[in-house]
Amino acid sequence: MNIIDRYIIKKYLTTFLFTVGIFIVVIVVFDVSEKLDDFLKNKASMSQVFFQYYAMGSVPFFLNMLTPLINFIAVIFFTSKMADQTEIVPILSGGMSFNRFLRPFMISASIVFAFTLASNLYILPYTNKFKVKFENVYVHPHKVNSSKQSTHMQIDSNTYVYIDNFDTKRAVGYNFVMEKFDNNELTEKLMADRVTWDSVSNKWRIENYTNRIINGLNEEMLKGESRDTTMDMTPQDFEVYENIFTAMDMKELEERIHKEEIRGTGMMTDLLLEKYKRWINPFSAFILTLMGVSLSSKKVRGGIGLSLGIGIGLSFTYLVFNQFSTMFALKGGLPPLLAVLIPNVTFLILGLVLLVKAPK
Repeated sequence: MNIIDRYIIKKYLTTFLFTVGIFIVVIVVFDVSEKLDDFLKNKASMSQVFFQYYAMGSVPFFLNMLTPLINFIAVIFFTSKMADQTEIVPILSGGMSFNRFLRPFMISASIVFAFTLASNLYILPYTNKFKVKFENVYVHPHKVNSSKQSTHMQIDSNTYVYIDNFDTKRAVGYNFVMEKFDNNELTEKLMADRVTWDSVSNKWRIENYTNRIINGLNEEMLKGESRDTTMDMTPQDFEVYENIFTAMDMKELEERIHKEEIRGTGMMTDLLLEKYKRWINPFSAFILTLMGVSLSSKKVRGGIGLSLGIGIGLSFTYLVFNQFSTMFALKGGLPPLLAVLIPNVTFLILGLVLLVKAPK
C-alpha cells in the first residue's frame, strides 16, 4: 500500500463518516417534526424519545437503510473534488492503471461492507427491538393489531390447528380446533371454546373442550372443562406487527422460517426477504463505489455539482428500485431471492458499463 492508497482510503472514510454525521442530524430533525404529535399524545418522555428511540433504535435503522445513499454520495463528492483539483490526471499519467487506482476505493468499500454486514446480522436486530417496542407503544399503537383472525397452522407433519380469533395481548385464542392425521386418516379432533397460554409452565390451557378419538371403526368422545397440554406453538407465532421480523436475530429468523415451512401461515415471503436483505444488501458498498468512481473521476466544466447531482439521483433510484422489487415480491409473487438480487445485479451491470467508459 503506497502513499496514494493511504490518501484515498483516508479521504473515503473521513468523507463517509462526515456524511453519516450530517445524515444523522437531518434524520433526527425531520423525524422529530413528523412524530412530535404522536410523542406528546402518547406521553413519551424526552429521555425515552432521544435515548431509547433515536440513539438505540431509529438512528441505527435509518443509517443502515441509507448506507448505500450515504456511501455513494461520499464517493462521488471526494472523487469529484480530486478530479476538479486535477489530482487524478497525474496519478493515471504516472503509470497507474485505472484498475489499480480502484484498489484503495475497494479496500475502503470492504470496510463499509464488513461493518454493514456485521450490523445486519448482529447489531440491528438488537437495536430494532427498542425501535419496534417504542413505535408500537408511543408512535402508532393503533396500527398494532392485537388480534389475528382465522389462523390455519400446521404445527408438525401430522397435526393441524385452526383458531378463529387470537388476542395477542392476552395470549388467548377462541374457537380452537386441532386435528391429527395418520397416513391421511383423521385419528383425533380436539375442539375447545378457548385456549390460553400459561407463561409460567409454557403450556396451553384448553377450556370447554371436546376430544374425538378415532381408531378405525371405533370412536371415543371425551369432554372436559379444562386441561393443560403442550403444543409446538407460542403466542409469538400469532404476532402481526408489520415490523416484527426486523427485530429478530438470525437464530430467531431461521427458526421462524423453519416453522413457516411446516405451518404455511403466509409469512414466508416476508421472512425470506428479511433474511436475504441482511446478507445481500451490504454488497451495495462495492457496487455503488464502482459506479461512483467511474462517474466522477473525469474533470468536468462547472465543478463537482453535476457529478454530485447524478450521484444523488442514482442513489435514490437504487433505493426506489429496492422498494419496488420488495413490493413485487410481497404482492406480485416474485421470488424473494430475485427481488433482492435484481436491483443489485442491475446496478452492478450499470457500474461495469460506466467502468468501461470511464477515462483511463
